[in-house]
Amino acid sequence: MSQQAAPAPMQADSAPTSAPTAPGAPTPAPTPAATSPHNLAARILAGHTLTHAEALALLATPDEDTLDLLNAAFRLRREHFGLSVKVNYLVNLKSGLCPEDCTYCSQRLGSAAQILKYTWLDKDEAVRQAKLGIGGGARRVCMVASGRGPTDRDVDRVSAMIADLKADHPEIEVCACLGILKDGQAERLRAVGVDAYNHNINTAESHYEDICSTHSYADRVATVEKAQAAGMSACSGIIVGMGESDEQLVEAVFALRDMGSDSIPVNFLMPFDGTPLEGTWELSPLRALRILALVRFAAPDRELRMAGGREMHLRSLQPIALQAANSLFLGDYLTSEGQSAEEDLAMIRDNGFHVLGERPGEPGFTGASGEACASAAGESSCCGSGCGSTTTTAAGASATPAPRKRGAGTDLDPNA
Repeated sequence: MSQQAAPAPMQADSAPTSAPTAPGAPTPAPTPAATSPHNLAARILAGHTLTHAEALALLATPDEDTLDLLNAAFRLRREHFGLSVKVNYLVNLKSGLCPEDCTYCSQRLGSAAQILKYTWLDKDEAVRQAKLGIGGGARRVCMVASGRGPTDRDVDRVSAMIADLKADHPEIEVCACLGILKDGQAERLRAVGVDAYNHNINTAESHYEDICSTHSYADRVATVEKAQAAGMSACSGIIVGMGESDEQLVEAVFALRDMGSDSIPVNFLMPFDGTPLEGTWELSPLRALRILALVRFAAPDRELRMAGGREMHLRSLQPIALQAANSLFLGDYLTSEGQSAEEDLAMIRDNGFHVLGERPGEPGFTGASGEACASAAGESSCCGSGCGSTTTTAAGASATPAPRKRGAGTDLDPNA
C-alpha cells in the first residue's frame, strides 16, 4: 500500500490540551490529547465533521495504538447502532461472463479465475436461495447479477423474483445490484418493493482509470443518484488494497459520505488467480481495522459493512472489527467461499453483539428467537443448511480466495 508523507498519527491520551492562544500568536502544534481518537470521537459526537487531515492521521495510527483507535470508533458505533449487527445475504443470480474489464473482479472480461459461471437463475430457485439466507438470520437479501447493466427484460425478471419474496417476507429488506441503470429502471425496481440499490464506487475518482476502462467513475455515481431519486436507499462502498494511496482512500470515503450512501460496504481485495490483480497483497489485519475505523469516523451514522475478503485480511481480528462495523455478509460471497454461517453468528454473539431484528422494536423483528429460529425455506436449522460445510475460516485463511462451489448455480446447499 503506497503511503503519503506521514501526517501526525492519532495518539492515546497522554497530556492536557494547550492553553488558548493569544490573538496574533502562532497556532501551537496540537498536543497528544488534542489529537487522540477519543478526543476526536467526542468532538464528532458533538457535531464535528471529520477533516481531511484528521482522516489521514487516523490511517497513520501506529500498530500499537490501533486497538485504542477501534475503542474510540466503538463510541460512535454504539451511539448510532447500539450492539446490533445487521446480517446481509448475497444471492448471485447470474455469475461470470461480464463484458466489463474491472481489474479486481473474478467475473471480468477475460478472467481465467476458476469460478462458477451460469446464466440467470429461474424465479423459484432465486427465491429459494434468498429464503435460505433469511432462515440463517439475514435481515437484508442482496440480489446480484453480473454484467454492465440490466435490460428491461432483466428488470422484469428480477422484479418477479422480488415480488414473490416480498409476498412471503414483507419484513425483509431487499437490495438489488444489477449494474448501471438506464432511465426509468430504478423506478420500476422501487415499485416492486426494492428497498436499496447497491452500486459501489469501488475507489477514488482519481484512481478509477487504473482499475477499469469500460465504464467511468461518473457512470457509477450517476446510477447511485438514480437509485436515490427513485426512493431507494443508496448502498455504495469501496474495495481496498488495489494500489490506492492514503489520499485516494480518504477521497473515496469522503465521496461516499457526501453522496449520502446509507450503507457502506468495505471490501478487502481478494486477488483471484487469473485476474490482473492476482498476487496483490497490500493489507495487514491492523491496516484493515484502521480503514474500518476511518469510515466510522467519517460517516458515524451510516451502516458500515465488513464485506468480501474480511476472512483473509482481518483474519483473527474479525471480532474486533465489529467495534467499528455494524453489518456483515452471512456465509459465502458472489464467487468465493466465506466463513461458515454458523461461525459468523457465533462471532456476533460471543462478542456481546446481537443480530439486528432479534429484539422487539428493531427493524425486521418477527418474534422468532435468533437462537432457535426456524428456516424460512423449510429447513430444520437456524443457519439454513450449510452450517456444517467445509469453509475457509478466519484462523486458517488461505493465501488465495477459495472459489464458491455451492449454493446458487449448483446442486449443493448454500453456506447459510
